[in-house]
This record gives sequence, C-alpha cells and structure tokens, in this order.
Amino acid sequence: MMYAGKQGRGRNDGSQKAQNRSYVLKRLWDYLYFYKKKLILAIFLTVISNLLSLIGPYLTGRTISSMENGVDFQAVFFFAGLMIVFYLISSLLNYFLSIAMVKISQSVVYKMRKDLFEKLNKVSISYFDKNQTGDIISKMSYDIDTINTSLANDVISIFTSVITVVISFIMMLIMSPILVLVFVITIPISVLITNVLSKIVKKKYRIRNQKLGELNGFAEEMITGQRTIQSYVQEDSVLKKFDEINEAASTASYESGYYSTSVGPSVNFISNLSVALVGVFGGILYFYGSISLGNLTSFTLYSRRFSGPINNMSNIMAEIQSALAAAERVFLVLDQPDEPKDIADAIEYKDVKGEIRFKDVSFSYVPNQVVLNKVSFTAPKGDVIAIVGPTGAGKTTLVNLLMRFYDVNEGNIYIDHHDARTLTRQSLRKAFSMVLQDTWIFYGSVLENIAYGNGNVSRLEVEEAAKKARIHSFISHLPEGYDTILTDEGLNISKGQKQLLVIARAMLSKTKMLILDEATSNVDTHTEVQIQKAMLALMENKTTFVIAHRLSTIQNANLILVVRDGNIVEQGTHIELLEQKGFYNELYQSQFA
Repeated sequence: MMYAGKQGRGRNDGSQKAQNRSYVLKRLWDYLYFYKKKLILAIFLTVISNLLSLIGPYLTGRTISSMENGVDFQAVFFFAGLMIVFYLISSLLNYFLSIAMVKISQSVVYKMRKDLFEKLNKVSISYFDKNQTGDIISKMSYDIDTINTSLANDVISIFTSVITVVISFIMMLIMSPILVLVFVITIPISVLITNVLSKIVKKKYRIRNQKLGELNGFAEEMITGQRTIQSYVQEDSVLKKFDEINEAASTASYESGYYSTSVGPSVNFISNLSVALVGVFGGILYFYGSISLGNLTSFTLYSRRFSGPINNMSNIMAEIQSALAAAERVFLVLDQPDEPKDIADAIEYKDVKGEIRFKDVSFSYVPNQVVLNKVSFTAPKGDVIAIVGPTGAGKTTLVNLLMRFYDVNEGNIYIDHHDARTLTRQSLRKAFSMVLQDTWIFYGSVLENIAYGNGNVSRLEVEEAAKKARIHSFISHLPEGYDTILTDEGLNISKGQKQLLVIARAMLSKTKMLILDEATSNVDTHTEVQIQKAMLALMENKTTFVIAHRLSTIQNANLILVVRDGNIVEQGTHIELLEQKGFYNELYQSQFA
C-alpha cells in the first residue's frame, strides 16, 4: 500500500522521444565532441595501432612465400623481425589508447553527472512529486556508470572494428577477388541476425533499467521507513512486495542478458562458416595455381581479422544497447522542462513588508481535479494566519502557491500589492522562511545546519537562535558542541531535536514572512509548550502562515482559515469561529472532547 502510489509515478518520465536511437546517439556524440581534442588523439592512436597490427598477416604471407621454394632464412628473419616490431609498437599505442579512452569516458561522465545534477536543481517541484527519489538516484549512479563502461570500452572497439574490416577487405580483394565472393553470402546473414537481435536487446535493456529504477526506489523508500515498518509489524508484507519487484527486475535482467548473449554465438557460427568456406575454396584455387601459398595464408588470416570484428561487433552492440537504454533514461531527465522562467519584466522583490492577498485563486495539479476553488482572503502585514482543515483539503497547496512552486490557474496572489507572478521567483522565495513537517538535516556540523541559507552569520548569532528554539542546552552537551557532525538526515539525533534545529534555522533568518507547516508535529507536548513563547518571538513583526492539525497551537492567530474540499468555508479568530458553531467548532471539539 505504501509503495503503490509512488510506483506509478516513478514511471512517468515525460516525453518518449529519447527512445529514438539516432537521437540518443547524437546526444552522446555531443558529449564526446565536447572533448574533441582528446577524441581526435584517440582516433589517431586507433588508426596507427591498427594499421601496424594489420601489416602482420601480409608479412606472414611473405614469410611463407620465402619458404615455398627452399628456405630463404634472411627473408624469413627479416619479415619475422618486422612483425615483432610492428606488433610491439601497436601494443604500446593500444596501451596509451586505453588510457586516453578512460580519460575521455570519465570526462564525459563527469560532465553528464554535472548536467544531470544541475537539471535537477532547475526542474519544478512537480517533477519530484511525480518521480521516486530512488529512481532518480539510479539514473545518476547506475545508468551513468553503464554509459561510462560503454564509452571506455565499446567506442574504441567500434573504431578498431571498422578500420580492421575495411583494411582486411581491401587486402583480401588485392590477394584474391574470387575468394571474397564467399563473404557476399555470409555477411548479409550476419548483418540480418545482428540487426534483428539488437532491436530486441535494446527493448529488453530499456525494460531492465526501468525495473532496476523501480527496485532502487522501493528499497530507498522502505529503508527510510524502517521504524514505521517495524512498528506496524509489516516486515512480511514489505518483503513480499520486495520479492515481487525483485523478481520483475531479475526477470528483466535475465531476458536482456539472454538475448544479448545469443547474438554472439549466432554471428560466430556464420563467422566460422566463412573461414571454413575460405579454406575449402582457397585450397581448390591453390591446387589449380590461381593463388600462391603465401597469399592464401595471408588471405585466411585477413578473413579471420575480417570476421572477428563482425562477431565482436555483435557483442559490442549488445553492450551498446544497454548503454543506449541507460542514456535515454538520463536524457529524459535532461530534457525535462525547467521551472518556468520569470516574465520578461519581472522585478526584484526588495522592500518587503509582508501584506498578502489571495483573490479568487483556483488551482489543480491535474486537469479537472480542483484543489482550490475561488479562494480569497487577506493577510495584513505582521499578522499570524492559521490554515486548518482535514487532510487533502488544500492547506499545503496554499503554501506551494505562495512560494510559487506552482502558479495559480485562475485568480491572483498579491504580495505587497504586487502580483506574485511579476516578482522574480528567487527574490520572492528569499522573502520567506520555512519550517516544514519533513525536516531536512544534511551531513555537516550542527553550526552549519543551523546557519544554512542564512549567509555569513556569526557563531554568536547561531547560538542565540538555538537558545530561542530551546535547543542550545542539548547542543552544548553534545561531544563537540556546535561542531558535532550530524550524520546524513540527522539520524544520530531524535526527530524532535531535528525539528528544533530547523526552527533555530528559521529563527536565524531575517525575513519578513514565515511559513510553519506542522512545525511542531515532531515535538512532544512538554517541548511544544516550551517553544511557544519562542515561536511568538519568531513571528513578531512577521507575516506568518501556520498550517496546523493541533488547534491548540493556533488559538492566538489573528485569522484562522478553515479549508475544506478546496474552499475556505470559514474564517475568523479562534473565539469567533467557536461561536459560529460550524466546521471549525467540530474540529476543535473532536480534539478536546
């Protein structure tokens, strides 16, 4: 149950144009071309090393010819020595080529990861609402690693194969045009098999990568929720669901591996058949004196060189299909639209006072599913506005619209008499401080976590904020005080303490507007009472929006908005709303009956 909703969202990657192979190859080429100097060097090394290597079969034939009518030792040693020198230089160049390709692939992967991370910082919040965190991380790590492996090994193999096939074919034509006719039959069969199986393999790899992304997403979600899972004794249920997703991922991996490995043996059979036919027909031609023994030997060696890359290409293509499937998942993210740009004449929001007015605001995340309907209210400068209502009523949506994570479909939001859409998003968001129900603590010191987003603040200012949030005493008793390192997500402190740290972070802010989204939800009742005065001090002279389920925390609000089914059904002070004997009174009585 916990996972079903996200799983459906995790598959929504937007446009499918990246499934076009030529499009993906062009995008990958753009990344390679960015490092064109290194790439040109790699191509140069590839050409020279392969040319030197491909002289070997010709010299072998010359060596055999030197022994046909009596052994010419001088010629034999000369050609053998040349082969050793050429093969040695070729191997040395291949070594430098491998280093160059590793550097190129690492450079491409570095840039690709950087571009992906930058894109994730530019897309709208809606993208993260629709996609699993684990699946996004899978694209950043597994998929890009797959691309890296392919670039480091397969790209150079393709260049090598093309050069080898072309040179070998030319040499075979020179030595015996008749024997080349053997490949007129076998090559089309190899190409046909490779083409058919490659299409199947690409489809299977695409499915495999999708299933692995879903598996990572589920694992990340379940590991994060271990306390809840164990509290509700849902280990067996989670394990059963994991088995289903793991089975789907394993099946997809098996099928992709099965079809990719079937390409090699199929093409290898045709390759060996070619060599066998060359041996048979070459022997006949030698018997009738149409080809010398040396040339037949060279032709046979070149035919192996010619067939080898074609066989190897089938294996490479299977790996490339995996890389293309991974690349298209990465490019689908890179092709996501950025958060909408500010209008051309948007202004910087500087002289912040904090008066906010909603006028006939309507909004829906999905067409024809209204979340807010003709909402209107005014929040005077410095007032505390509480938003209450049942789950799914649209409380958090109001905050999303205030911060312009989403823009309204109809109506207007005015901030200090400016339409919110005429203000730059960055300056608007800087005017707010936020304390959310889901706290965010990063790996770093307590000091760094509290000071986050507040510019260059002094240690004394951080400590003052911590005192106001009633967390200073706890921090002082930590092993390193304010320099104590918090683990990722703050797992070495309690949820309540994490919440207090985030509240201290907000207290440090000098903004004129504040959003508290269930800010005390993870704090026990005793601690909540302790920080009420500090919260009041924090809210002083700030226009504050408080989303709360505990109605005891908002009794002193200047205005309480009661939201139900996307409409503000009641608004007024705590006393006024109780006197109305309406929906707010029902909520209040249900909590304190």
